[in-house]
Formats: sequence, structure tokens, C-alpha cells
Amino acid sequence: MMKYMLFVYLFHYSSVVYGGKQFRLGRSRGGNLGVPAGYEGQNLPPAQWFNQKLDHSSPSDIRTWKQRYFVNDSFYDFNNPGPVFLMVGGEGPADPRWMLTGAWIDYAKRFKALCLNLEHRYYGESHPTSDLSVKNLQYLSSSQALADLANFISAMNDKYKFNRQVKWVAFGGSYPGSLAAWLRLKYPHLIHAAVSSSGPLLAKVNFMEYFQVVVNALREKTGDDNCVDQLKLAHEQIEMMMQLHPEVIEKEFKVCKPFAKASILDMKTFYNAIADDFADLVQYNEDNRISANEKYRNITVNTVCSMLTGPEKNPAYKKLASFNSIMLEKANQTCLDYSYTNMIEELKNTTWGNEGGRQWMYQTCTEFGFYQTCSGAVEVFGNHFGLEYFIQQCQDVFGKKYDEQFISTAADWTNSDYGALDIAVSRVVFVHGSVDPWHALGITSTVDNYAPAIYIQGTAHCANMYPPSPKDSSALVEARLEIQQFLSVWLDLP
Repeated sequence: MMKYMLFVYLFHYSSVVYGGKQFRLGRSRGGNLGVPAGYEGQNLPPAQWFNQKLDHSSPSDIRTWKQRYFVNDSFYDFNNPGPVFLMVGGEGPADPRWMLTGAWIDYAKRFKALCLNLEHRYYGESHPTSDLSVKNLQYLSSSQALADLANFISAMNDKYKFNRQVKWVAFGGSYPGSLAAWLRLKYPHLIHAAVSSSGPLLAKVNFMEYFQVVVNALREKTGDDNCVDQLKLAHEQIEMMMQLHPEVIEKEFKVCKPFAKASILDMKTFYNAIADDFADLVQYNEDNRISANEKYRNITVNTVCSMLTGPEKNPAYKKLASFNSIMLEKANQTCLDYSYTNMIEELKNTTWGNEGGRQWMYQTCTEFGFYQTCSGAVEVFGNHFGLEYFIQQCQDVFGKKYDEQFISTAADWTNSDYGALDIAVSRVVFVHGSVDPWHALGITSTVDNYAPAIYIQGTAHCANMYPPSPKDSSALVEARLEIQQFLSVWLDLP
């Protein structure tokens, strides 16, 4: 990072919580990365504000707004300017605690970097418009976010009087992992290199592979089919009990209202919620984030699978319900609200305050899809939340025009604009974990040595971005070192 490099670190955030209730929309605010361990006892940097352009697609539109960013210059020598890292937020608030710890901070210390963090428009405190109406959300897109980055980089170059030797490197995780690669693609004169972690580069409406990877990850982490078999049995038993004794499932899964009052869409939401509990367990398995309660650190694929496959005489559905209760407790919920109407009403709220869910859903409905349907793993999770369930959400929240054809056309445009898995870039390293379901939409093997891939066996979503832990696998340790070596070569640094 030092023949003078600036680094852009982009983050993704994803289980939506509204009004103390948890709704699963595929991905959500504040969940994908969480808070990294290791920042405790340090002073957080104060927020600063950047005068950003509202519509980069219109040169004559001079409207602006205030975009939040953070700075950590504790490693930097302004008399001998070296690299600068810029962390750019994803679909959630920019968290200043990431300015103090994480793999990127370890790199910053090594290369004496200036660290900046720019929050993504429409998330956190970065409010470009007066509300979140559909009319105002037209300015929310990945292309506008990339242009925000370019404008910010140019302004910082002017502010700090950096010359052409100062190079920027983009780092990102999940959706911002995609942004990191796309930033290198679209603005190569501003971005010298990028590290794209867990980035889904292929926009796909029916993301059926997600739950396929979840099932495969259970087998990979446990070494056999027992956990998958018990999970499948649990869902089969739930469906049977719903026909014979629904009150038993109501009690075991602590639902907020009886199934007698449930609509078809309510039931789809229920099945999606209990499947997503296991999906979240897999996606974030054993990552090094701060837990709200220390006891939840031990909730891993292996420990939960031990619950399902243990010698207890309880039927499989009861064992799955016990896991569900732990997840409710972890989220500080007393019951599982599976009301489709409640979820939609919250997502239709256009006022600032429920940041994350409405905005991210808008991006999925207008750019990406990414709908994690049951289509790829019907034999395990049942056939209750297919593509039509998620398309219905887009239409109920934003309007009837957001149908499957509209979303498919939007995803096709995204893939054509950025190149999807055929993205033509150099000096970008793509990092994925085998346990992370999002790797199915990313680049996991090296095709071009100028854009290598690192596929980490056994690790989950954005695992390489967290600060190191004594529990890290040798493969994860090696991956972080390999990223550092790529940067050293690309920057001609020791």
C-alpha cells in the first residue's frame, strides 16, 4: 500500500430488525459484518461531512447533500505521504469502530496509511433526500454510489494536495466487495487496485444456489449427512404437524399469533424465517465479531448440528425449535412475528429512521435480485418461499411495475454494465469462503493472474476482513498474508 496508495474499504451490512421484530429480506442492515472484536478502550473518531452531488448522471444538476465520513490519521506521516485507505460503507450505517480494528487496520499500520471511511448514500446518517419515497429513491443505485466515491477521492486528493504518485486501492466486503471491483473497473484513473471480499458480482434474480451452499456447508463442517438429514426431517415434521396439530408448532416456535389467523403469505414468511435462521448460522459461522452476549459466541454450525443430531429423544422439529428460541433470545424478541403485512408496512415507511431494509430492498428490486429462494434446496427446507414470494414483496412495497420482468431486465442491465463474472479488470483480488453462500455469485478461481482469486476452505462471509483470532484456521491466516503479498507486489512495497 506505499508508493503511495489510498485504500478503499467497503462494507456490507445484512436480518432486518424493525420495531424489535426481525424480518428476513435476504440481507439487511447492520448484520453482515457486525462490530469487529478488538476495538475496546479506544477513542472513536468523530464524524465529518462531505458536500456530495445528488445526481452524478446530470452535469447541470447542482443539488448537493451532506455525506458522512470518518478519518484515522494516527499511522500517517503528512510530511512523507504514503498510502491512504478509504472504507466505504454498504447497506447500513458506517461504524467508526471499524476505523480502529480489522485486517485493513493491520495493513494500515504496516504501510503507515491514512484511513478514511465514506458512508454509502441513503444509509446511516447520509440522507440525500427529505424522505425515502420511490421518487426520491431514484438516486439510490450502485452507479451513483461509485460516482460518490470518485467525487470524494478527487476532493481528498485536492484537500491533501496528493500528487499522481498517491494511488488508491479499494477494499470491500459483500455488496461493497462488488463495489470495490466495480470502482476499479469504472474509475481506473482513480483506483490502482482492489480487494473484493465476498462480493456477489453476478446479479441474479432467483438466487437458488444460496440454500444449496447452506446445505453443502453443513456437510463440509460436520463431515457427514446427519445434520442435513435431521434438518430435512425437522421441516417435514413441521409440515405434518401444521396439518394435524398446528398449536404444537405455535408453542414450540413461539409465534406471535396463531396460525388460524395466518394468510398464505404469512406462512411463507414463517417458513422463510426458520430457514433463514440456519442460513444466518452458516453465513456468519465462527467469524470474529463482537457478540451482544458472550454465550452466543459458541453458536456455530457444529454446536447447533450437535443439538439436532444428539442422543436426546425429542423429535427433530423440537430440536430445531430450541435453536429458534436461542435466535429469538439473541435478537431480544419474545416471539416470532411472521406477519407478512407487518413486514410490508414497515418497508413502506418512507421516513428516515428505519434505515436499511427499505433502501436495500429497493436496490434488489431495481439492480440485483439476489432473492434467496428455496428452489435449490426444496428437499431440505420445503417449497414455501419461491421467487414469486420475493417478487410480491417488491410490488407490495414499491408498486405493481416492479414485477419479475422488470427486475430481470434490471439485473441483466447490471451484469452488462459491470461484466458480472467476466469483469475485465486487473490488480483486483477476489476473496471468498467455501462456507459463505454468497460465493456462488462470485469469482472463486483464478482465470487471469492479473485478477487472482483466493478461495478459503471452511470460512464464512467476509471472514478475512475481521481482526485475527487465535481460533483462525491456517487457511484464513494464509489468505490474509496472501492479500498482503498481492498488495506488496502491486505497490512495489516490501
